Amino acid sequence: MKQHAAVKFLCALALLPLSISAQSIIEPGASVEKIAGGFEFVEGPVWKDGLGLLFSDIPANTVYRWTPDNGITVFHKPSFNSNGLAYDLQGRLLLTQTGARRVARMERSGAQTALATLYNGKKLNSPNDLAVKFDGAIFFTDPPFNIPKGEKQELSFSGIYRISPAGILQLLDSTLALPNGICFSPDESKLYVNDSQARIIYIWDVRNDTLIVSKRVFATIEPKGYADGMKIDRNGNLFCTGPTGVWIFAPTGILLETIKVPGSTTNCNWGDADRKTLYVTSGQAVYKLRTKTGGIQNTR
Repeated sequence: MKQHAAVKFLCALALLPLSISAQSIIEPGASVEKIAGGFEFVEGPVWKDGLGLLFSDIPANTVYRWTPDNGITVFHKPSFNSNGLAYDLQGRLLLTQTGARRVARMERSGAQTALATLYNGKKLNSPNDLAVKFDGAIFFTDPPFNIPKGEKQELSFSGIYRISPAGILQLLDSTLALPNGICFSPDESKLYVNDSQARIIYIWDVRNDTLIVSKRVFATIEPKGYADGMKIDRNGNLFCTGPTGVWIFAPTGILLETIKVPGSTTNCNWGDADRKTLYVTSGQAVYKLRTKTGGIQNTR
């Protein structure tokens, strides 16, 4: 009887999917490589062809630039303690500026235009991260993480917002305690936002490009810590930074694998000409890793 049970067990194993390592979406032989360090606390990596990688050092009040040929240079200072970075449809840099409590756009001249500062006459909390739709609308999260010292929180909630192509600010959701990372599915029919301290990733349906509905849990991250920046690859796999590194979930919400990254991992984004290099900000350093799939967002 025991022998028969053992045979059945081995047959069942043969029918299971390949192991996570065999199914990895990381390029064979690739490893996490540190490309720069010595910063205070880095966030918001974003790539642009011809310019290279930009990222925020929040306490240093600086946006840095990295290229393979020239390494690190200062791109913009003061950055008003920028966090998340992205590009709009015209290739202009967008910044969530925690020091100024706003979302801003850097013009070709170098001047900055405030896109969102107040909601119903009250200051935003501390805009954190953002994602740009292909119609030009900007979606962003606004937890009270980094309200400047000496200033008070004026809104009684943490919001998920949309800035329309015409510049109108719209509150989409106020039910998350600490909304943080934000991204769209490849077809932009779904919006993902994580509740940072709870380490829960939620998903909504995007309706008429202006509303999010049918909120539900997409996935959870178990270890202690915070869920942070997120991006989607071309196949719809979600990359969420958090405890120990980067957590990769299939479109169904099933955990595929984790990428261990030193430090306190804060955000990620794809770059290089083929968009298959994943750049990761973590604590005081920036890392990169080659993937099989590559990404499509915030790399215009």
